[in-house]
Amino acid sequence: MDPNDLKAPADSLKMAPCRACGAKSFVPATLAPFETVPCSKCQHPVMGPVKLRQFELIAPIASGGMGTVYYSVDTKLGREVAVKLMKQELAGDPAAVESFAREAKACAGLNHTNIIHIYTFDEWEGRPYLAMELADQGSLDDRINQQQGQQQTVPELEVLDVGIKVASALATGLKHNLTHRDIKPGNILFDADGEPKLVDFGLATSAEADTNHELVIYGTPYYLAPERILRELEDFHADMYSLGGTLYHAITGHAPFEAPEAQDIIAAHVHTPPTPPHEVVPEITELTSEALLKSLAKKPADRFASYDEFIMALTAARSHLLVSRYKGESETVMATKKGGLMKWFGRGT
Repeated sequence: MDPNDLKAPADSLKMAPCRACGAKSFVPATLAPFETVPCSKCQHPVMGPVKLRQFELIAPIASGGMGTVYYSVDTKLGREVAVKLMKQELAGDPAAVESFAREAKACAGLNHTNIIHIYTFDEWEGRPYLAMELADQGSLDDRINQQQGQQQTVPELEVLDVGIKVASALATGLKHNLTHRDIKPGNILFDADGEPKLVDFGLATSAEADTNHELVIYGTPYYLAPERILRELEDFHADMYSLGGTLYHAITGHAPFEAPEAQDIIAAHVHTPPTPPHEVVPEITELTSEALLKSLAKKPADRFASYDEFIMALTAARSHLLVSRYKGESETVMATKKGGLMKWFGRGT
């Protein structure tokens, strides 16, 4: 859009909020639906509100291959929601529409704090959309990339908390005979309370289904389980492997295997043992390192036998980490007090 259009008379302008910085920007009243202009303060995309049934779409949050997610308000219930609207060019693709519907149906059948909650699945002007719980505080991928320094690592305690909660979410899915099949940092979002939310069930399938088919090509190479690469029959252990790889990436700043070519990454998943996390970042505790390595075992049978076991291992690592920190802080306090007493007695001599 031509920036000169923003110099129009005041009566042809309207105010629109910027979700990035909170500033109010003027946008032309003639701005086409979903068209954006840069925020006058931070240059983040700003758009005029769009009415979609009872939802008022206010600002884009994120955009992916399937559609765009908008920060929205349910005008009937007066609550904030996220609306995911399928891209216009995909609305006529039966396979894309089926994947979109699969995501809605999969999430709608699951009730878990750490799985995004679906409110509505419908169609608007020939385009499917989802209205869902708002989780607009970035993804685990964002948190990895936002860390400072050469090694972009998320704190160990935070990684363990995310792992425990997402593993619990996957366990709930498994109880409903469902596997996710695309666990990665970008599919773990955070809400205003800092709770991780598992999203994007577009590839989800029955846990008992024969998954030896072409859908495997849609998995993210950095976190693919060996059995998926080899097109062998897979079960929940494939999601467990992907979650382990996701946590490994967050805590070390590197995916388990990295290479310039995708085929080299894929080959490493099958043939190369991952470097123990505590050898990549020495500060990582061994219990955490051991739990992640077990989840990344090449053979499914060598991983944890259940999500409960995985959660127990992560919880044990978390408890050990907290105890170690408390002990270290206590020793520091005692040493400080002892030093103070020695100085005090020294004055009296």
